Amino acid sequence: MNPNLIALAVISGIVATGSFVGFYAGSHRKMDLEQWIVGGRGFGMLLVWMLMAGEIYTAFTFLGACGWAYSKGGPALYILGYAPLMYVVSFYILPQLWEAGRKYRLQTQADFFQARYDSKYLAAFVALVGIVFIIPYLQLQITGLGMIVEVASFGRIPRIPAMVISFAIVAAFVLNSGIRGVASVSVLKDVLLLFAAVFVGIAVPYAYFGGIGPMFAVLARAKPSHLVMPGATTNLGHTWYASTVFLVALGFYMWPHYICATFTAKSGDVLRRNAVIMPFYSITMPLMFFVGFAATLVLPGLSNGDLSMLTIVRKTFPPWFLGIIGGAGALTAMVPAAILILTASTLFAKNLFRPILAPGMTDQRVARLAKITVMVITTAALLSAIYSSTSLVGLLLVGYAGVAQFFPGMVLGLYSKRTTLPGVFAGLVTGVLIAVVLMLTKHDPVMGLNAGFIALCFNFAVTGVVSWLIPAEARVSARSAPIEMT
Repeated sequence: MNPNLIALAVISGIVATGSFVGFYAGSHRKMDLEQWIVGGRGFGMLLVWMLMAGEIYTAFTFLGACGWAYSKGGPALYILGYAPLMYVVSFYILPQLWEAGRKYRLQTQADFFQARYDSKYLAAFVALVGIVFIIPYLQLQITGLGMIVEVASFGRIPRIPAMVISFAIVAAFVLNSGIRGVASVSVLKDVLLLFAAVFVGIAVPYAYFGGIGPMFAVLARAKPSHLVMPGATTNLGHTWYASTVFLVALGFYMWPHYICATFTAKSGDVLRRNAVIMPFYSITMPLMFFVGFAATLVLPGLSNGDLSMLTIVRKTFPPWFLGIIGGAGALTAMVPAAILILTASTLFAKNLFRPILAPGMTDQRVARLAKITVMVITTAALLSAIYSSTSLVGLLLVGYAGVAQFFPGMVLGLYSKRTTLPGVFAGLVTGVLIAVVLMLTKHDPVMGLNAGFIALCFNFAVTGVVSWLIPAEARVSARSAPIEMT
């Protein structure tokens, strides 16, 4: 039988199974806005873990991390630096946020800003920024999925049709099942991802070099500069590494879809336990690096480093195994894409359109508009993926530079009574503008520093100074905001 047909049959079977699970998860429940976006706030330890892992370990894990290890070398290790720190941040912040969500029935990140600072305009701006920076992350998943199907089919299925078909399926089960469907598919996706990462990450170095240690010995002799900073780059040195680790560690759980996932938990303790055990999942990351480093020696000269993982798997293993890896990779793109689409459409309908243009809308009409917006968001991300050539890690870092700007407003809003609406609004606008200008003008890094980190520093400074300068009576008003701070 033709190798590409074998691989495609396995991929199709895995994707079909995942899609069925996604549709079935919501078939017995009424999908009102509460069920659609936060799953009725009843998820236990397993579902929250799978949902959070489903959002964290994505096409970036399968392709982007491996691709940077292949093409850039040392700078890719920033991914290992931020992982332990982000879980420490989540241990202290997410349970507090969950408490606010339960008490005030919050469903989105923008809901928090509106409740804490009592401003629909700030909430609308937060929603807009969230949507804008979700698009690159969603584009990452779409691009990764197209690569997976194209390589696994030995080029028989072009990338663009694969992206369109797959994301039509994603949009369909988001419309039908909401976040519960995403969580259910995450279970299948995580089992396959762990199997694929552990097996390939160990098997590839052994197949070509006799082990992981011998592989690094050969790489150190052949390309010694590849394993140290700045690797194969000229400007991603130690300063960039440290600032990027700091930015991502603080900004990781500022993604709007993680806030929605936080509100699905049935208690704050579920989130604390999740922060404790989630680092064990990080074992997948260094294994992907092993594959990328091996590929630099086995497959030199690839035009796109993001293809290194799939290309070396296709070269090393039989077609049916390529199909399993491709199917696992497809689900790692589809699961996070689903919750990204879900979150962006809800932010638009509930926190941008209703408060600014149609204050009288009911929750039923908001839910209907959100479902219509699903198709718009999906189409925008597809077009962006088709016409952009940015690397997968590059797309992710653009998103982080934007969403990290929510950190001062959220964390100071939870823990400081002196933080005021003008301060947060001014800081957020400043941070977003600096990040956007620096990245659009290709000034990233700046003096060796990550542009998003520079923007976050200005954000903190402006938030603090403006809040301090606000008259005392305004601070009293801030203290009486709906959310009672710890």
